[in-house]
Amino acid sequence: QVQLVESGGGLVQPGGSLRLSCVASRMMFNLYTMGWYRQAPGNQRELVARVSNGGSTNYADAVKGRFTISRDNAKNTVYLQMNSLKPEDTAVYYCNANIFGQEKWGQGTQVTVSS
Repeated sequence: QVQLVESGGGLVQPGGSLRLSCVASRMMFNLYTMGWYRQAPGNQRELVARVSNGGSTNYADAVKGRFTISRDNAKNTVYLQMNSLKPEDTAVYYCNANIFGQEKWGQGTQVTVSS
């Protein structure tokens, strides 16, 4: 059974930074497209960023220039570096693994941006 475990969430002031990590197990990590999604209260889950198995990345317009997704295949880990955080970035952030349309999700980590 594929497992995705997120960490790194927390409370940060506007303008601050956080780095989320997602460690994957029981899967051929290097074959998967890995992504970060988020869901704020009352909103649908939305894509934040993803990185393909070849290293190509794409980002939601709302986070371009502020967030960076990366992966370390040797560590089975995907990261999301979040800079210049805004209150509207507050959400539960979920790690996603996708291969041929089959998806797995982590349990989520809360990010709260507030002064």
